[in-house]
Amino acid sequence: MALSEVSTAKARTLFAPIDEGGRAETVARRLTQAIGLGLLLDGERLPAENDLAEQFGVSPLTLRGALATLRSMGLVTTRRGRGGGSFVRVPADRDSGHLQGLLGLMSLHEIRDIGDHRVAIARAAAGLAATRALDSDVAVLAEYAGRLGTATTLTERRRADARLHVEIAAVAQSPRLVRAEMDLWSEIGDLVWLPVTVPEISAIDSEHADLIAAFRARDAGRARETAERHVCAETGRMLALRLTLVRGDRH
Repeated sequence: MALSEVSTAKARTLFAPIDEGGRAETVARRLTQAIGLGLLLDGERLPAENDLAEQFGVSPLTLRGALATLRSMGLVTTRRGRGGGSFVRVPADRDSGHLQGLLGLMSLHEIRDIGDHRVAIARAAAGLAATRALDSDVAVLAEYAGRLGTATTLTERRRADARLHVEIAAVAQSPRLVRAEMDLWSEIGDLVWLPVTVPEISAIDSEHADLIAAFRARDAGRARETAERHVCAETGRMLALRLTLVRGDRH
C-alpha cells in the first residue's frame, strides 16, 4: 500500500489552524518540528502559500513571514516560475559525539521526568487510536511501523519511530496529542535512538508489531500497556547510557 506524503498527521494536525494568536513564529515552529521529525521530507513541495495560510488559519503575510524564517534557517528553499514553490531541505545529521554531549547535560531526574511525560502521552494516544482507528488507518500505521526495518542510519530510525508515534496520535483524532508528541520528539528524539544497538532494533520492531496487533484487535488496554512498555524501554536505555557517561567522566 503506497503512502501519500500528505499523510493523516499532516492533513489533520500539522496544518491545523493555529490557536496561539496566528503568529509567524508559531507556524515556523510547527513546520520546523515537522521537518526535523521527518513528517515533511527532503525535497517535498509545500502547498501553495495561499492554501497553506488558509489551512493554518493565518494571513498570507503571516505565512510568508514563517517561510522567510525557515529560509534563513536553511530548512526551506523557494523557487519561482513554473514548477516553483517552497521546498523542504532536511538538515544534516548530528554526530553521535554531539548527541552524547547533549545527553550528558541532562540529569537522571530530567530524563525520567521526560520519560514519564512521554508515557502519559503515548498511553493516551494508543488507547484512543485502538478505539477510533478505521481499518484503513491501521493499514497506514502498519506501513509506517515497517519503515523502521528499512532504515539504515540513526536519524532514519528516529524519524521512523517518531513518525509512527505522531501518526498514532493523529489516528486518535487528537490535535493536542499530536502536538505533544511532536514537541517531545523534537526535544529528545535523537537522544532516544542514541543508545540503541543494532541487535535491539528487532525488539523495537516487535514492540511496534504488538501495537499494530492491539489496534487491529481494537484492544485499548493492550494498546496502552504496549505503548507504556515501549516508551519505558526507550527511557531505560537513555538512563543506562547517561550513567555510562557519568562513570566515564570520573575516570
